[in-house]
Parts: sequence; structure tokens; C-alpha cells
Amino acid sequence: MKTILIASDHAGFALKEGLKKYLAKMKISVRDLGTHSDASCDYPVFAASLAEKISRKNYRQGILICKSGIGNSIVANRYPGVRAALCCNELAAQLSREHNDSNVLVLGSGFVNRPKAERIVKIWLNTSFAGGRHRRRLNRIKKIEKKIGR
Repeated sequence: MKTILIASDHAGFALKEGLKKYLAKMKISVRDLGTHSDASCDYPVFAASLAEKISRKNYRQGILICKSGIGNSIVANRYPGVRAALCCNELAAQLSREHNDSNVLVLGSGFVNRPKAERIVKIWLNTSFAGGRHRRRLNRIKKIEKKIGR
């Protein structure tokens, strides 16, 4: 069974809980890295935890949720090998996988409701990396990561 990581801050907690149920219906195992309530907390803690596990290749994919998605994207993309994509619609989710081979989907709970988030997640999970000219671009990203020591 496929396992996916998921994490959020307090602003993304309700959407995270809903997506966990949706993923379970899709027969996908979920490892919830927190937060576990809607009490105020700091998103970098949860984004870093998830991104580190992706970076170390302990897991292949993850989903991060906060109010805007911006903070989680900033934190996650600091880790080598993490390609976190903030997606507010289905086309962005599709292209993030086809062109960028994104391995972390970032959602902003202030911009997507649960039904839209479910559609985005479904497309993101079911879209494959296109390879071809996009592989060349990912290889350039890897060279940049090595150059700057990430």
C-alpha cells in the first residue's frame, strides 16, 4: 500500500483531517506528522519534519497545508531533492507533476475548500512525470543544489 506524509499548521488542520479521510478512501496510507489540533502553532516545524523525510528518501511524497501555502513552500524547498509545489487549482497540480516531478503538494486552506483540495490531490497523485526536456531541467536544479551546498 502506498504511504504519503501529511502535515499542517493550525490553519490547515481541518483541511488536513478531511484529506486524510479522502486518502483513506483512495486506499492510500497516511502518516500524519501534525499538528493534531487547531491550537496556534508554527508551520516551519511541521514543514521541516515532512521535507526532511522526503529529502532523505524515507518517503516519496507529502502534502503540506497552511493558510496561504507560501510559508510551507519556502521551508520545504530549502531541502535538497524536495520539489514542493503550491497548487491552487487542478492544472497547476497536473503541471507540477508532469513538468517538475513535484514530490510535495502544498495547499493553502485560505484558497481551496475541501472538494477543490480533493480534486487537486487526485490529479497530483495520478499524474506522472513527463520526462523528456523536463528531465534536463530537473538535472539543472540538482546541479544548483550541489553548487549551493544543499
